[in-house]
Amino acid sequence: MKEKHEEVQEYYGKALSTSEDLKTNACCTFEIPPKYIREALKNIHDEVMSKYYGCGLAIPAKLEGLRVLDLGSGSGRDCYILSQLVGQKGTVVGVDMTDEQLDVANKHIDYHTEKFGYEYSNVKFLKGNMEKLEELNLEPASFDLIISNCVINLATDKEKVLRDAFNLLKPGGEMYFSDVYSDRRISKELQDDPVLWGECLSGALYWNDFLRTAKTVGFTDPRSVKNNPITIENEEVQEKCGNIQFFSVTYRLFKIDGLEDECEDYGQAVAYKGGIPNNATSFDLDDHHHFPINKVMTVCGNSYKMLHDTRFKEYFEFYGTWDTHYGVFEGCGGAMPFNSEDAEAGSCC
Repeated sequence: MKEKHEEVQEYYGKALSTSEDLKTNACCTFEIPPKYIREALKNIHDEVMSKYYGCGLAIPAKLEGLRVLDLGSGSGRDCYILSQLVGQKGTVVGVDMTDEQLDVANKHIDYHTEKFGYEYSNVKFLKGNMEKLEELNLEPASFDLIISNCVINLATDKEKVLRDAFNLLKPGGEMYFSDVYSDRRISKELQDDPVLWGECLSGALYWNDFLRTAKTVGFTDPRSVKNNPITIENEEVQEKCGNIQFFSVTYRLFKIDGLEDECEDYGQAVAYKGGIPNNATSFDLDDHHHFPINKVMTVCGNSYKMLHDTRFKEYFEFYGTWDTHYGVFEGCGGAMPFNSEDAEAGSCC
């Protein structure tokens, strides 16, 4: 494990100078961010932007005043986006183990504090390994939100990362993260390739193994928010990977008591009242739950809880009780959470 960590530090600290040095587009963000994120990005220092290696948009809605942890915060790009969205009263903590990345993030704290018009910085960066979060003395159940952007695939003990994240979240809190997944288990030979590991490919979890692991640690009903197939345009890397298909996927995992391992029907419904910032006409819980404003929509018991037992409660009307169970809820998606036919491949931006 120590050797793998050292390889990652070497790759992201010395082998890569900027995102232009990447050999594949696995560590690139495919989707175009919404306007409010694009506006936030304009305020971030160019050096921070140049050393960004994320693969998705790990920024959910309704962040004002939240306490947020970013696992594998790198040069701090996502932390500085979050800093603007949580506001002066919110807090953002970034954790990374690569000195060169932390140096960039810390160097520009004062720049961003002034740029955002804050009296004091609401961001701090800690040097640490996300597989050893216990060494950072972070208080259990103290974070409203934990994010990560294309970093958990670099961990050797992914179950521990997810378990520690679960323990650090407050009840009703959320882990919202983007990462790389594969359509099959990856051989040890490929996992031992330092370039493939550093490029966020050979450390990718087979999606079914991820679902099992997430449920094991307490995140009972993982929800896919966005997915894109990853194209490998480097011929040497493509030859090594063979027929393995890779996907960039954003998941949201809630820490909620009483979630069931299947979507069950209790005859419940919800209606989005509006009011969530930057979601004026509708709100998306995940990639198959779209709530137009004022439309009453039937939901399974888990979706009901994800809206009722979290920071989203005040923005919804809730209908029904838990008195009667009607069987399996039809309409919460199929067994495969993502596939190459439904998603559109994108290019690195």
